[in-house]
Amino acid sequence: MSQSRTLFIGMDVHKDAIAVAYVAQEHGAEVAALGTMGTRQCAIDQLLRTRPSKATHLIFISEAGPCGSWLYRSLRTKDYDCWVVAPSLMPTKAGDRVKTDRRDAVQLARLARSGDLTPVYVPTVDDEAIRDLTRAREDASSDLKEATFRRKAFVLRQDIRYAGRANWGPAHLRWLAAVVCPTPAQHIVLQAYVRAVTEHTERLGRWDQELREQVTTWRLHPVVDALQALRGVQCTVAVTMVAAIGDVTRCEHPSELMKFLG
Repeated sequence: MSQSRTLFIGMDVHKDAIAVAYVAQEHGAEVAALGTMGTRQCAIDQLLRTRPSKATHLIFISEAGPCGSWLYRSLRTKDYDCWVVAPSLMPTKAGDRVKTDRRDAVQLARLARSGDLTPVYVPTVDDEAIRDLTRAREDASSDLKEATFRRKAFVLRQDIRYAGRANWGPAHLRWLAAVVCPTPAQHIVLQAYVRAVTEHTERLGRWDQELREQVTTWRLHPVVDALQALRGVQCTVAVTMVAAIGDVTRCEHPSELMKFLG
C-alpha cells in the first residue's frame, strides 16, 4: 500500500456516534467503511493515530449541522484538512431515499474524491457566538409575534375592539386594563395573554441591548458600523446580516456574495 496517497474520510456525525468511511484518491479504489466510533476526543484521537499509517494526506468530510462545528475546529487545530458541506448541495440519485449512517459516510467519501462536493464556510467561535445571539433575538421576536396574535385573536372572539390607533402604547395598555370579559375564566385568559406579550417585549429589548454591547468587541464591528451608514440599516439589522454572512473577504468577487445572499 502506498504511503504517499491521499485519503478522503467521510464522517456522518451525530450526537453520540460517528459513522466513518474512507477511500483513496486513486481511480478505481474501493470505499471502505470503518464502522461507528464515539464522539469523545479519545475516539477522534484513535482515528487520527490509525489512519496516517495508510496515507500522509487526510481530508475529513462531514455535513453541516449542529454536531459538525466542534469536530471541524478540533481537526483544524491539528492542521488536518477538513471540509464541511451543505446537505442541500450534495448530488443525489433519483429515487434513492434510503439513508443510513454507513451509507451517508460512504457517500461523503465517494463524492469528495470525485470533486462533487462544495465546502461551506465555518464561522469561528467568536463569530458563532454573535450568530447565536442574533438567533436568540429572532426567536424572541417570533415568540412576541405569536403572543400578540393570540391576544388579538382572543379579544376579537369576544367582539372586544380597540378604537385607538397605536397598539401597546400607554393608551392601549390602559384600555386593556379596563377590559371586562363575559366570564371570570375568560378574564384570566386575557390577563395571561397580556402578561405574555409584556414579557416577550421585555425579553426582546434585553436581546437588543446584549447585541449592542457584545458587538463592540467583535472583530467584525467595523463592518457593522459601515453597514449602518446605509439608509434604513440599524444596528440590529447590520449585526444580523454580518453574523449570517461571516467574513466577507472569503468572497473573491461581488457576484459570489450576491449569490450567497440570494
